Amino acid sequence: MSKRDFYEVLGVSRDASADEIKKAYRRKAKDLHPDRNADNPDAESQFKEANEAYEVLKDGEKKAAYDRFGHAAFEGGMGGGGRGPGMGGGNADFSSAFSDVFDDLFGDFMGGGRGGGRRASRGSDLRYNLRVSLEDAFSGVQKSIKVPTAVACSSCNGSGAEGGAEPTSCPTCSGMGKVRAQQGFFTVERTCPTCSGLGQIIDNPCGSCGGQGRVERDRALNVNIPAGVETGTRIRLAGEGEAGMRGGPPGDLYIFVEVNKHDIFERDSINIYCRVPVSMAKAALGGSIEVPTIDGGRGRIQIPSGSQSGRQMRLRGKGMPALRGGSVGDMFIELAVETPVNLTARQKELLKEFEDLGDNNNPETKSFFSSVKSFWDGIKG
Repeated sequence: MSKRDFYEVLGVSRDASADEIKKAYRRKAKDLHPDRNADNPDAESQFKEANEAYEVLKDGEKKAAYDRFGHAAFEGGMGGGGRGPGMGGGNADFSSAFSDVFDDLFGDFMGGGRGGGRRASRGSDLRYNLRVSLEDAFSGVQKSIKVPTAVACSSCNGSGAEGGAEPTSCPTCSGMGKVRAQQGFFTVERTCPTCSGLGQIIDNPCGSCGGQGRVERDRALNVNIPAGVETGTRIRLAGEGEAGMRGGPPGDLYIFVEVNKHDIFERDSINIYCRVPVSMAKAALGGSIEVPTIDGGRGRIQIPSGSQSGRQMRLRGKGMPALRGGSVGDMFIELAVETPVNLTARQKELLKEFEDLGDNNNPETKSFFSSVKSFWDGIKG
């Protein structure tokens, strides 16, 4: 069976440019790859046929010989080359031909094509730890911060070249960022040593940034801290991170919030707790007291007579706002009955007199020691 015309196989005209031939082959390789045509038994042979055609037409000398002699140029030693590479029986040099389209077929899946997108790399994300007071977390606040970061060089506008000139394509890798070496059947690919994978070189680097396109500097920013933030809240500022290499896009800045401990209040989610000491007399007789609230105001609570330490009372709606709005927590007052100290002689006399008046004023004490007596009696028995 006679071979088809190579131009017909790739679907290009005889005066097609090298770039047009390459694009046509890539389209064919994508369409005919066996992995994508499991239900087409002819796909593999057509794929090899396209490889064979491209092996010839991509090479200037082979193409010229083919244009003059056709398929005979590579049979019987004609053209001074004997059997041309990959021309015997349709077994094309698969590794060489297919490597040209490998990135197109799998580049997106593997993270990008042949060095594309590495010429101007994205800047790194940054983290900034910000401490705020509980009052600021309650009301929300705008904070001015200084972030040490890499910013675009103003001398070269981030290009890395003196005067803002455009970088030139790397001559070693032709702008691909990678170089290939043939080792038998396999093609080994590695990062270009000349441009370090960027695909571009700078003939005259900028004196301010040394060709990096960015310089280290403290950057002042205003950060809006919303009401209701808690320790661990993360705020993302898109595009406020480190500048990209040679004009690449910047990274993001992440603000991690830490709320300081308060001298009076203790926070638990959206609720606030406040431990309030009261005198023994106030706890015994009852009465009202004023307590502080997180908004800077005052709240009044009524202490029932006979209140004990640990008793809690609630002020509704006096807690923290929820971060994403909607609800507001409560404030819980916990009483701490304080035993008087530094008593005068008269105070001691009055307390002694009170103690002698009877034992019905301390039911918990009476109940406890009654249980203790039963315990001891049980042991003796």
